[in-house]
Amino acid sequence: MGGDARWWDEDAYRDSILTHTENQTRTIFRTVFAPSRNSSPDTIVAASSDGSIAAYSLSNCISSNVSAKSFSSLKTSSFTEAEPAVILQGHEGPVYDVKFYGGDEEALLLSCGDDGRIRGWKWGEITEDLQHIQGDHPSPALEFINPQHRGPWGALSPMPENNAIAVDVQGGTIFAAAGDSCAYGWDVEKSCMKMVFRGHTDYLQCIIARNSSNQIITGSEDGTARLWDCRNGKCIGVISTKSNKMLKEFASVNCVALDTSESWLACGSGKSLSIWNLPAFEYNDCRNW
Repeated sequence: MGGDARWWDEDAYRDSILTHTENQTRTIFRTVFAPSRNSSPDTIVAASSDGSIAAYSLSNCISSNVSAKSFSSLKTSSFTEAEPAVILQGHEGPVYDVKFYGGDEEALLLSCGDDGRIRGWKWGEITEDLQHIQGDHPSPALEFINPQHRGPWGALSPMPENNAIAVDVQGGTIFAAAGDSCAYGWDVEKSCMKMVFRGHTDYLQCIIARNSSNQIITGSEDGTARLWDCRNGKCIGVISTKSNKMLKEFASVNCVALDTSESWLACGSGKSLSIWNLPAFEYNDCRNW
């Protein structure tokens, strides 16, 4: 079996190989449900290692798989690859987190990544005209850039990455956990930095807003989670994995989460999960996973 080599497109072949390799090795770092008018959201947004931000319709993904296979075969067969409804090239480098600022049609889709930037798109504009989005990527409605630090000889440090973001809609603030061991608070209305939270000794992995107490909580590679007062930027409490004798080894705090009452804090460190009662500020439970 032969072919006409005169029509061979070497560049297209190389591009197809690169695209296939990127798709096979792409990592999804974070997902979030998009705002919905009903109690069953249909759209999920994913942050990827290739710098893209993709929105998927869950109903379309499910229906395409059901129509392609019988129900019994779905249990054993691999699913077909989901096609995104919208793709934005959000950042130069991996996108580590996505969040929504607001919960209605005026909501902003926020993202942060390895390039040290926080970007926000108007979600209503994205959902209005999907065909236009596929052709020409819209410009972000807002952009915040992490500061670079000047060394003793005047040289600027590399741009610290943003590993996670949190939002306080009532306070008009976006918080970022950065790679320079600092957390930053950005004023959405004024488009400027309003506060820096310093105290960790290694880069930050995670951040969450405790809006009922006007606080944020950060987790770091230094093995601690810190509580911060957003009114003055001061650290008001430190939770350390070193002080927990039930943890078998020292580990960084990779993730933090609050319950709905914002009274209980879960900290993920290595293979362990510890639960803390914030009002009493005492250790309550720890499980190894």
